[in-house]
Amino acid sequence: TQTARQKPVYTIASNAGVEGAVVVGKLLEMEDNNIGYNAATGEYVNMVAEGILDPLKVVRTALTDAASVSSLMMTSEAIIVEAPKPEGGGGGAPGMPDMMGGMM
Repeated sequence: TQTARQKPVYTIASNAGVEGAVVVGKLLEMEDNNIGYNAATGEYVNMVAEGILDPLKVVRTALTDAASVSSLMMTSEAIIVEAPKPEGGGGGAPGMPDMMGGMM
């Protein structure tokens, strides 16, 4: 519904310190459905072209592939992974100041 599309835009704009109702109103006047409000820059941009929104096919493929890999890992009896490389120990303590203060 129209309200379901407006509420996220209103909330994002309000959180960015902009009047949410004004942003929603301007977006409703625009013909292109790919135009949205970039809260980081305060501009109205093509959300797909700017990389803010991904095409549905890209997201769907990524989720399908991730589910496939996780399913394969759950049904495998053994998985070969690269062993973590040991990290060096912490640095040593700094040197102590001269306790005698040059008295000797």
